[in-house]
Amino acid sequence: MNILLTGAAGQLGQELLPRLQQLGQVTQVDRTVAPGAVSTLVQNLDDLGRVEILLNRVRPDIVVNAAAYTAVDLAEDHSETAFRINAEMPGCIARWAERNQRLLVHYSTDYVFDGQASSPYTELDLAGPLGVYGESKLAGELAIATSQCRHIILRTSWVYSGHGNNFVLTMLRLARERPFLNIVSDQAGCPTWARNLALVTQTVIARMISANGDSPAGGIYHYCDGDALSWYQFARAIFETAMQAGMLQRLPEMKAVHSVDFPQKARRPLYSVLDTSRIEEVFGITPAGLDQSLRACIGEMAKK
Repeated sequence: MNILLTGAAGQLGQELLPRLQQLGQVTQVDRTVAPGAVSTLVQNLDDLGRVEILLNRVRPDIVVNAAAYTAVDLAEDHSETAFRINAEMPGCIARWAERNQRLLVHYSTDYVFDGQASSPYTELDLAGPLGVYGESKLAGELAIATSQCRHIILRTSWVYSGHGNNFVLTMLRLARERPFLNIVSDQAGCPTWARNLALVTQTVIARMISANGDSPAGGIYHYCDGDALSWYQFARAIFETAMQAGMLQRLPEMKAVHSVDFPQKARRPLYSVLDTSRIEEVFGITPAGLDQSLRACIGEMAKK
């Protein structure tokens, strides 16, 4: 199986690589090379002409598109770049996949929703993004669906890992720098370890390629880890876990604040918990828990 992995240097891409290598030969591509990687093709993926050339050269059986513009606030001022990477580039890949009868696996976000729900969002709920980032990711979903290629779109939320840029690493850095932190407490979501998402991807692809004409239905699936909580609660869990792992010498004092007291360029959904019933039923996937995942993630960081 010939697999093309875009966004290979990102936090999800680095977790995907060893799992995808169990399924076939992987060609990595990103605009930079991940630490320790020696075989990444360096390419600016917002150049759609070069993306088409790459696809025709590699001719993958499966494209796993982990490349994305994820800077939520910066997207408000750089909408053209956000839409090119999050919408036009996936659409380009999808049209190639449709013409060549290949499988596309793509990632989207809980930020396609407006956060006004009071129960977890299902795949059938109406999207209503609040900012450019969510709008661009939703446009990417629509571009893939319009192409009619064989595809899986995995919507996920609050992804973290031991590398890259994410809430866990930011909180650990701030905890060492400051004795007091204000943390937003009125936004709820499901923190998801990038490794768990990578393992889910591996399971989904394995099922799709082994079904011999009777593969599970494509389309949109929700996957996030199984515990819903606020950024404030997540930060507390991070600090307590880091203390147990010896990564922090003291717990910072925390104050819970509302989103209106912590102004940011882009609006965030107040509630973006995802319902994972469909992926559980179709693929037999049980969402991982936060405690075990966070301990494993921070434990690995502590050993470095």
